[in-house]
Amino acid sequence: MEVILHPAYFGSIASVSKMVKASNLWFEKHDNYEKQTYRNRMDVYGANGMLPLTIPVSYTQKERKLFSEVKIANTYNWQSSHWKSLESAYKTSPFFEYYEDELRPLYTKPFEYLMEFNIACLESLMTCLQHELDYEWTSTFKKDYSNTSILDARQFIQRKSIKTNFNLDSYTQVFQNKHGFIKNLSVLDLLFNEGPNSLDYLLAQPNEA
Repeated sequence: MEVILHPAYFGSIASVSKMVKASNLWFEKHDNYEKQTYRNRMDVYGANGMLPLTIPVSYTQKERKLFSEVKIANTYNWQSSHWKSLESAYKTSPFFEYYEDELRPLYTKPFEYLMEFNIACLESLMTCLQHELDYEWTSTFKKDYSNTSILDARQFIQRKSIKTNFNLDSYTQVFQNKHGFIKNLSVLDLLFNEGPNSLDYLLAQPNEA
């Protein structure tokens, strides 16, 4: 299965499932940046339910930019804030301590471009999953892939419709007894709760998920 995706901020479980099952993976590099997507957001499971974490960026609607050109607005220490949120949400999860040494450097090293940071997140994630990921970048923007062998999964970057449209298996979450199971969060939710079983889980999800 050939798949094209946007490189997200760690990515939703459904999108990463597509990623690791792809025989050939393409990342879109020539799209315009859009606000309120998983390009600069991820949803985790905090004590009060779903918690969105947003990376600040230098972008306005009047000044359109390619995703690859968007810079992170490092005007405050958002990295420290995000890491503290992850610690608060997952410090009691079975595998947070197992992976924190791999992931913590992402929140201490400065990054200029959003896409650069997202790729660094992806590389650290694949190290945690013990999965070797090969991918290529698109050379031009193509709106429609319906007449090709490539599965266009770029819609997975949209935050608005991604919560309810996927048939994903459940697993035990830290605050599930308080708020119930929340599906298709950031892949970090899966990783911290399922640990070494995460890759098997991702590979086992149905293709329509």
